Amino acid sequence: MPAGAYPQANAIVDNTSAASFIPKLWSDEIRAAYEKSLVIAPKVKKLSMTGKKGDTVNIPAPIRGVAAEKAENIAVTIQNNVEGNVAVAIDKHYEYSRMIEDITETQALSSLRQFYTSDAGYALARQIDTDIMDLGKSLGDGDGSSWVNSASFQVASGGGLEAYAAGGVDTAFTDEAFRALIQKMDDADVPMDDRCFVIPPSVRNSIMGLERYVSSDFTGGQTVQNGLIGNLYGIDVMVSTNVATPETGVRAAQLIHKDTYILAEQQGIRSQTQYKQEFLANLYTADTLYGVKTFRPDAGFVLNVAG
Repeated sequence: MPAGAYPQANAIVDNTSAASFIPKLWSDEIRAAYEKSLVIAPKVKKLSMTGKKGDTVNIPAPIRGVAAEKAENIAVTIQNNVEGNVAVAIDKHYEYSRMIEDITETQALSSLRQFYTSDAGYALARQIDTDIMDLGKSLGDGDGSSWVNSASFQVASGGGLEAYAAGGVDTAFTDEAFRALIQKMDDADVPMDDRCFVIPPSVRNSIMGLERYVSSDFTGGQTVQNGLIGNLYGIDVMVSTNVATPETGVRAAQLIHKDTYILAEQQGIRSQTQYKQEFLANLYTADTLYGVKTFRPDAGFVLNVAG
């Protein structure tokens, strides 16, 4: 053990002697696990507030203008709308912590650390996905308190769509209902690109029994990445075990556009370790700070299915 009288250099604790406490490897591993576990978050509008102060971000939401006919010898028509604004509160701070005793760190395999970083990334990613999916309660005329709103539907007995009414859903997913949902998005003048359909495993089970859904046109021959299982009618189809549960036995699949929801991230995944001498252990913590908000309530629809 190097020692010496102050200020002898070889007695100073520096990055070389304390390398095992610098969490670079932990940080890299947890970020990789976090990115791999996100399903719906990459499909929504993301705002980075890293390094910025404040607890709210205000996003202009201008009202679309209209084309006016130009009459001969008459001045142009001036448009002056009172533009809207969407305020996103940065009010969600979640953490994942483990205390690892020296004896455990000394005797355990390195796979223990890999499990913790993977588990932390999954837990934080799942929380963010949960908060985004819960925004389905604020689509249409919803106020965020109920899954029963003007943008919430279920499969009717004839295979089409009908308004969702809490009380159970026992009708299987149908292609007809999905196409009707797409038409509602088209009628709302939502852009054709950047759409995605997030479904629970129960719907995946149903669509695997439909010939057109398992054809090469749907799967495209690609590997499954971050829940992506295929593309139908130009829409990415994502499967997630984290789809919301409006009531027992019912799951809320969602057809959304990238502008439907906003994820404002003030602090990305941060990984820290601190030695606790009183416990002879390392305290490991990963955390993130963010806010979510519905940006375009007319650009998303919920299909409640049995699940």
